Amino acid sequence: MGVEGIGAKVLRKEDRRFITGRGRYVDDMSVPGMKHGAFVRSPHAHAKIKGIDTSAAREMPGVIDILDGQQLKADRIGNLICGWAVSSKDGSPMKMGAYPALADETVRYVGQPVAIVVAETRAQARDAAEVVMVDYEEMPAVVGSEAALADGAPQLHPEAEGNLCFDWEIGDEAAATSAISGAAHITRMKIINNRLVPNPMEPRAALGHYDPAEDHYTCWTTSQNPHVARLVMSAFYNVAPEHKLRVIAPDVGGGFGSKIYIYPEEIVCLWASKRTEVPVKWTSDRTEAFLTDAHGRDHVTHVEMAFDADHKIVGLKVDTKANLGAYMSLFSSATPTYLYATLLSGQYDIPAIYANVKGVYTNTAPVDAYRGAGRPEATYVVERTIETAARELGLSPAELRRKNFIRSFPHQTPVIMNYDTGDFEATLEAGMKAADVAGFEARREEAKGRGKLRGLGMSCYIEACGIAPSKAVGSLGAGVGLWESAEVRVNPVGTVEILTGSHSHGQGHETTFAQLVAERFGLPIDNVQIVHGDTDKVQFGMGTYGSRSGAVGMSAIVKALDKVEAKAKKIAAHVLEADEGDIVIENGEVKVVGTDKKLGWHEVCLGAYTGHNLPDGMEPGLKEGAFYDPQNFTFPAGCYICEVEVDPETGTTEIIQFVAADDFGNIINPMIVEGQVHGGLAQGIGQALLEGTHYDEAGQLVTASYMDYAMPRAWDLPMFKVETLVTACTTNPLGIKGCGEAGAIGSPPAVINAITDAIGNNDLSMPATPEKVWNAIHAAS
Repeated sequence: MGVEGIGAKVLRKEDRRFITGRGRYVDDMSVPGMKHGAFVRSPHAHAKIKGIDTSAAREMPGVIDILDGQQLKADRIGNLICGWAVSSKDGSPMKMGAYPALADETVRYVGQPVAIVVAETRAQARDAAEVVMVDYEEMPAVVGSEAALADGAPQLHPEAEGNLCFDWEIGDEAAATSAISGAAHITRMKIINNRLVPNPMEPRAALGHYDPAEDHYTCWTTSQNPHVARLVMSAFYNVAPEHKLRVIAPDVGGGFGSKIYIYPEEIVCLWASKRTEVPVKWTSDRTEAFLTDAHGRDHVTHVEMAFDADHKIVGLKVDTKANLGAYMSLFSSATPTYLYATLLSGQYDIPAIYANVKGVYTNTAPVDAYRGAGRPEATYVVERTIETAARELGLSPAELRRKNFIRSFPHQTPVIMNYDTGDFEATLEAGMKAADVAGFEARREEAKGRGKLRGLGMSCYIEACGIAPSKAVGSLGAGVGLWESAEVRVNPVGTVEILTGSHSHGQGHETTFAQLVAERFGLPIDNVQIVHGDTDKVQFGMGTYGSRSGAVGMSAIVKALDKVEAKAKKIAAHVLEADEGDIVIENGEVKVVGTDKKLGWHEVCLGAYTGHNLPDGMEPGLKEGAFYDPQNFTFPAGCYICEVEVDPETGTTEIIQFVAADDFGNIINPMIVEGQVHGGLAQGIGQALLEGTHYDEAGQLVTASYMDYAMPRAWDLPMFKVETLVTACTTNPLGIKGCGEAGAIGSPPAVINAITDAIGNNDLSMPATPEKVWNAIHAAS
């Protein structure tokens, strides 16, 4: 390892421009002649559109045009799609309701776009949008998944009878039922995973520009995967031919999954640009973000976990109703199925598992993948249940977990996943040592003397990262492959450009990807440029989500670096009259082992481009590309331990200590990894204590601002203790597993387990607000 290579704590290169206000986001973009768009949005959760009167709005200052869903349909712009096909247990395909980019007949959630106003300024567009008169015939709405499945519930889509999109299953129902029926002990729970709004720092934005001179479209957008956006908008939405559409995702201020998807606004801005013959930019305000960004979670689950007389888990049955919202989003079918139920084995050796998941339409914003995407929901089910079982059985939570840990690898679970490696006992021990679990009871007694209730909660999570391989996910319904691409361009002076299909929106790729080059060639990371986010510059790539950038994106870079290194060594061996096997590259020099013969890295690179002295038959240049398709998911895992104090007079919870002991495999930059864990913990603790999306019975979002939706602040969070252990992944060349989502996955059950331990009442749902906790205390007394 060099001072800037793999394993080094290198400061992030990209932070200088961010903290000095020099980042370039979509809302910073401007092109000649650009105008502004504002959307007319439905105030109703469910209504027929009887007519749209734009006459008064067209007379407003600065208005250029107003376009609606009927015009969109007339121009044959396609409906939004879900890119992952799942089938119900009877073999029938999922029932995908039509999702137009502008509603033309029916609106199905508050905030759904109905029309766009294009005007000279943003203020003029917004003012005119308020004057557009839409005649609605309001219809009954339904917002909860259980209510939506009930007899007589309002129906959203004619394609989906009873609001059921799919009724999916995985595992062996007969084996799980048999194991439970003969069990010595069964823990049964109803578990609700609360709906969340992602809230990235940068709201969504889109700038569509149609150039009639070249018959070419450009879309600047806040996207985690610009190539997929181009593919979908061309192949499915008929916005533009793929070879005439450029998608650029510049600096993107956070995504957490919510910017994976193609939204109506991107489609409409591009279409409106061609219709109006002006570039059209739209930037979401925060209320629009609350109303229309894809939400996360929202599961209602009934679980049975069965144990034999030796306290070994013998069976697990899970029944989940997953709220999909009003329409299917790009990954929405995969999130509560293949990204959720396949992780229900957790860290435990469970011989029989069966899960049934019903995807349900409701009059709410679409629900899709949000940081962790199915794995937080699975972890919450498993870790709340096993902690509850330990209390029912009179065992310590650590003892029950130890008894059931998987201890030999590879391990095939009953629900598809095959874990390649891990050491769950080691992360448990590391977490318990860092949290001083042995001294907890003394601290509990001390807190009791101060009138406080102290509790300790544990969570042992596992997740699947780097969704893979393409053949496997294709057989499960994925509409695209999940490989990644990379190109390494070495310039004549020896500087290096890395072109990657991964996308950075806060993860530090410009630093960690450069560290691979520093490690390989001994170059300063300032000599390395990372290029991403532009479909005209980078060959097709799959973007960033699911902690795939390291395991998949970096692995593609490594393959390309291998090719560059091999060619550079051939050139050096030829020039130095040495055997190729004796050539090494280190510290910016290309040397012959055991001699003083060497060339500077820049000399080899220049020689590759001058072409004056190359081996016979070798092409000039030093540029190589690679695609990497992973062999398997990677499986980060860890143990999180939370210690809380609860004030019985007010129900207020204070997190006294939080320990995260994670196994992320090999680590490229420990400082960036720690930062990713901190961010994930903040989001997971926010879900556990504060955040919750609430609709009233009419489908109105009552938590549509930061006055009502409680985001965690600095004072809500403790100083975290972060421990990392390593069992190297066996299925990628770097041995890395991924770290971006772990904190959000493992922390919610640890927090709720700690609070329920403190108050002596296990019946507590997220978010554990002071009111809920106070009521639970008094219900238990």
